[in-house]
Amino acid sequence: MKRNKSFDGKRPTLYLIATPIGNLKEMSPRALEIISEMDIIAAEDTRNAFSLLANFNLKKELFSLREHNEIEASKHLLEKINQGKKVAYMSDAGYPGISDPGYLLVQEMIKNDVNVSTISGSSAFINALVASGLETKHFYFYGFLPAKENEAKEEILSLKDRKETLIFYEAPHRINKTLNLLRDGLGNRNSCLARELTKINEEYIRGTLDELVELDESSIRGEIVLIIEGNREEKAIDDDKIKSRVAYFINLGLSQKDAINVVSEEYDVNKNYIKKLVF
Repeated sequence: MKRNKSFDGKRPTLYLIATPIGNLKEMSPRALEIISEMDIIAAEDTRNAFSLLANFNLKKELFSLREHNEIEASKHLLEKINQGKKVAYMSDAGYPGISDPGYLLVQEMIKNDVNVSTISGSSAFINALVASGLETKHFYFYGFLPAKENEAKEEILSLKDRKETLIFYEAPHRINKTLNLLRDGLGNRNSCLARELTKINEEYIRGTLDELVELDESSIRGEIVLIIEGNREEKAIDDDKIKSRVAYFINLGLSQKDAINVVSEEYDVNKNYIKKLVF
């Protein structure tokens, strides 16, 4: 177990900087302050990073860390940090590590006792979720489905029974195909297509998947977030099976209360209902 306080000054820190998903006014003052203090800014696309920093009159040494060089680039940045350089990694848009590189970089830093601290900012899927009109209490972020149709179908099938609101990213040239795959795999669910978030053409299209598949693909441009209702089908409850499972966990040594809690989670059945069955 490791307990690392980010700002105790005992270890160097890698900063992860979330960047605007469209509207540059959403770049936070703290993000700009941290960037101004850094020696090196790593980014997935240094051209985009250069343009973003230039907008705020900032000029920094840039270093490319992409999906295909993340392992080697992470080791290089670790060396720079160990030499006393101040380093931050920022995404092209949104948070590093969310459908973007960053995970392996964070692992490398943690393994070598470098603190990792996130500078908050915009998130496309959070923006879309909270304005979608669909349930926000529990959600499952998937990201991009596989490009190969058979693999995408398998992934969708694996998500079919999830009760949480489902969240996907998609590109405009694949949106019609993806909507059809989701409708065929999940059924006709309430959904929201959010695009061009925080930009002048921001749009939320709310409707069922049957309705969304009828959209003219040529009218859908920009980055897309799909929010889809979770499974709302009521499953038949097998009382004998529930009682058998409670007895099984009690025999394993769990208390009645703990056994009921486990079975309640396992079958998604109200605890009071189970209590009435077993007492």
